[in-house]
Amino acid sequence: MIYLEIFLAFLIPGILGYGGGPSSIPLVEREVVGTYDWMTTAEFAEVLALGNALPGPILTKMGAYIGYEAGGVFGSIVAISASVLPSLLLMIFLAAVLYKLKGTNKFKTLTLLIRPVIAILLGVIVFDFLFSSLEMSGTFHTVFLIGLSYVLLQLVKVHPALVIVIGLIYGALFIR
Repeated sequence: MIYLEIFLAFLIPGILGYGGGPSSIPLVEREVVGTYDWMTTAEFAEVLALGNALPGPILTKMGAYIGYEAGGVFGSIVAISASVLPSLLLMIFLAAVLYKLKGTNKFKTLTLLIRPVIAILLGVIVFDFLFSSLEMSGTFHTVFLIGLSYVLLQLVKVHPALVIVIGLIYGALFIR
């Protein structure tokens, strides 16, 4: 019975938590603290703080920990599975729909309409990062890293992962 409760406790936030972690956290708290009484609000706050300190989606990290606390290793597996199941099923459904539409005029039109939106969103992110870098690191370091990255990626053809590592090393050594 505990595994069904764990499954439901993380399936509901997985379905209703549209928007990621910020919208899922109150739903998980309601289930874990209010409905099933697996932990107190203070304990939940500690789990939330731990989850925010680690990389990755918050719902799966909290599911792993809370599921383990409530039902052991299998409880952890059940909680993670329940939290990703809604997204997984939706992706499978949408992939099937897109596969059926592939090659049709509607699909080509949709693709043409989505490209500028993606380009604008990426441009906004680039400008946000640029201005943040100028403010935090200074003009010299920002311009130097942009130039170095361009040379390494376009002219020398270095793998992007290596360019990121070089940038991290440069930042650790020269930017305070």
